[in-house]
Amino acid sequence: MRLSDVVNIEDLHRQAKRRLPKIAFDFIEGGLEDERGLETNTSAFHKHRLLPRYLVDVSTRDQTKTIFGQTFNSPFGISPTGGAGLFRYHADLMLAEAARDANIPYIMSGASNDTIEAAAKIAPKNHWYQLYAARDPKVNEDMIRRASDAGLGALVLTVDTPVGSKRERNIRNGFANIRGGLFQALSLKPAILAEAMTHPGWIVEYFKRGGGTPMLGNWQPYAPAGANAEGVYQYTSSVRPFNAQTWRDVEQYRKLFPRALVIKGVMAPEDALRAVDIGCDGILVSNHGARQLDQAPGSLDVLPQIRAAVGDKLTLLLDSGVRRGADILIALCLGADFCFFGRPTLYGAAAFGLPGVKKAIDIFRGEIDLVMGQIGCPTLDQLGPDFLWQDERGRNR
Repeated sequence: MRLSDVVNIEDLHRQAKRRLPKIAFDFIEGGLEDERGLETNTSAFHKHRLLPRYLVDVSTRDQTKTIFGQTFNSPFGISPTGGAGLFRYHADLMLAEAARDANIPYIMSGASNDTIEAAAKIAPKNHWYQLYAARDPKVNEDMIRRASDAGLGALVLTVDTPVGSKRERNIRNGFANIRGGLFQALSLKPAILAEAMTHPGWIVEYFKRGGGTPMLGNWQPYAPAGANAEGVYQYTSSVRPFNAQTWRDVEQYRKLFPRALVIKGVMAPEDALRAVDIGCDGILVSNHGARQLDQAPGSLDVLPQIRAAVGDKLTLLLDSGVRRGADILIALCLGADFCFFGRPTLYGAAAFGLPGVKKAIDIFRGEIDLVMGQIGCPTLDQLGPDFLWQDERGRNR
């Protein structure tokens, strides 16, 4: 398939699957355990119907959105996606560049292969950073300092990984998590290596950049001097997850970072209220793309309760399960201020590199524009429950 033939995110999904070996594609695609959470996330959006209002002037439509004092061209951004360098060399920087050109935010993963500083040079006004806290407070302080010095617009503290998760696709493919390194996994299972060789575009790039485990760039300064990529992975796994992290640590992060502080992974209204009390600027309602707790509700399912709890006291963001422009508009109707997605732009990067990432963004932007016109909503600030169809019992459906 040529990029010009791509019509929707599913086309990018299929092309990414063709290009990537199974071990890499499964890392993007998989959830954990029975993978029920993947269906939970997407079906949460499918339960709702947009109610069109006609005879409205929609000759001009505006999808710009302002959060944290910055106006973006669309109401969505790119979620953090770890290990992107496994799928396309320097994918982290491609995501940053595409976000800059589209004027949307990009959250660099705390497990990125490129660095905070490299992405900040490319997208100084669109770059945020996901903090995976370490057990060593000095590492956390320095990570936050680097994000602050680089001028990042937001620090996104991810709290939904207090322990690992049982990602069974990865286990079957030869490594329990990304720490094992792709090269080690290929070496351990000849059948996996043989299958990877049937994806020449990926395998040529993989060995051209030297093969082996990609470097965790942001963690390299804290590992023992001279550590190679595998050594950095081993160090990182020795200091995280920070499973003793509490709200007291969040209070400290709040003091250290001078701009927007967002907590990612909040699913309970009580936790959202605690974030308000501490002075967080936003929360990202997320179940980690159904990769941490298979029995968790969908992010969209808990969104209205969280909005009801916090009111307008902070900015409410959402990710997990977003695949269409209409999904984003449904989330905004239910109380989100902004949405994020990770897999769609990763599909684009894996399939076509930077042009593929830009294509994914353009697809979402185009779908939002068309749906806004179809439902009679020329500006996003008009969205609300009135644009969702309700059944005879008054429930949104």
